Amino acid sequence: MTPKESAKTNYLPEVSENAHKYSRGTVAVIAGSESYPGAAVLCVGGARRGGAGYVKYISQFNLPTHLVLHNFPDVVPVPDEKGIEADAWVIGSGAPNISQLPSGKILVLDGSAMTFANTANSGLTIITPHEGEAKNLGFPISDRKEDALRMANALNVIVVLKGPGTIIATPSGSITVDKTGGKELATAGTGDILSGLMASMLAAWRPTTFEEAARIAAKAVEVHGLAGKLASKKAKPVVATDVLEALPKILLH
Repeated sequence: MTPKESAKTNYLPEVSENAHKYSRGTVAVIAGSESYPGAAVLCVGGARRGGAGYVKYISQFNLPTHLVLHNFPDVVPVPDEKGIEADAWVIGSGAPNISQLPSGKILVLDGSAMTFANTANSGLTIITPHEGEAKNLGFPISDRKEDALRMANALNVIVVLKGPGTIIATPSGSITVDKTGGKELATAGTGDILSGLMASMLAAWRPTTFEEAARIAAKAVEVHGLAGKLASKKAKPVVATDVLEALPKILLH
């Protein structure tokens, strides 16, 4: 299943009359820690708006779990990832404990989880580094396009290289440069929102190839950028929660 590229409003798949929460897609979230509990809230918040009908939160720590459920009572906490099935996983925002990656259909890796990228046992893996994280992964950035492609090819993943003109690169060599995101997104926590949103959109659309997944990832980046622009019209300086609150307004258009 792939998004219709012709309609800018078609960010999310249509929901059929006989749909149920599982048929709309399930996304599982491993995010947050006692040191960075807010990352769990932001990542889960993004996941709730990406079209998936069921959001599972892997409850590793008391504080982030409490905050997630306080803000989003529709989210389902589960004690660990063992035996959990999901159409997509988002892992790593806010320094959760990670010893290995789950055997997911689609993995979106952020933060500390990106160091596991070359061990991923899923056919579709997306990493979301900024330039500093790319350097830590062994890919210093001098030419954003060329280095994003190099990283995608070397790790066999889709790379979403965040920053001015976020780049989405695939192992086969295709590349998309986002034109929507602006300086308002240069604030803590917006990347956590993007990762959750992207995983949820992937769970809802269920792509089967790198190229399909890259198109959906690019749509998530576009929605995120538009939400940032909308937030900047209502609040300055923009903070991450402003972007989160703007997401439903973008997705309505």
